[in-house]
Amino acid sequence: MPEKTFQQYDNVIRACRKVFMAKNHDYGTAWRILRTTSITDQIYIKASRIRSIEEKGESKVDEGIRPEFIGMINYSVMALIQLELKSAEEPHMDEDIVGAKYDAFVAMARDLMADKNHDYGEAWRQMRISSLTDIILMKLLRIKQIEDNNGLTLMSEGLDANYLDIINYSAFALIMLDQQI
Repeated sequence: MPEKTFQQYDNVIRACRKVFMAKNHDYGTAWRILRTTSITDQIYIKASRIRSIEEKGESKVDEGIRPEFIGMINYSVMALIQLELKSAEEPHMDEDIVGAKYDAFVAMARDLMADKNHDYGEAWRQMRISSLTDIILMKLLRIKQIEDNNGLTLMSEGLDANYLDIINYSAFALIMLDQQI
């Protein structure tokens, strides 16, 4: 896999982490009270907004799709943390622990990206951003079905694998958006 991909991926994730930690400073870890189903719905709202903007060709709210892809990455990390720790009635988590958990989950996503890029030959670079949006929406529908089945699957990947894929597809979209500038 080209070194350029790792650099682009790392740049995107660095920008997402900066937003995540700034919001953590402003709001704390109030999100820790959320069940993963609520986080899934937040990601779904963001993906649906992106698709709506793609189809309409404009946005009435003065934000483009870039912040939504960043949000999907960050909410996916939150979901992975919640899967590991469960929702908490007392949501406070130390900032250093939050940062370490963020780094650990994005490292898992990066490793998965590297493995899949090896096997698929970076096919994502030939895709449209709108296709990445659709795949993310499909992943979210899969997550919702698994959640509705109380996390039980017969043959499919679990919730964590789908959230990791959403991180990677969102990162790919952000890389592509950066190349359009």
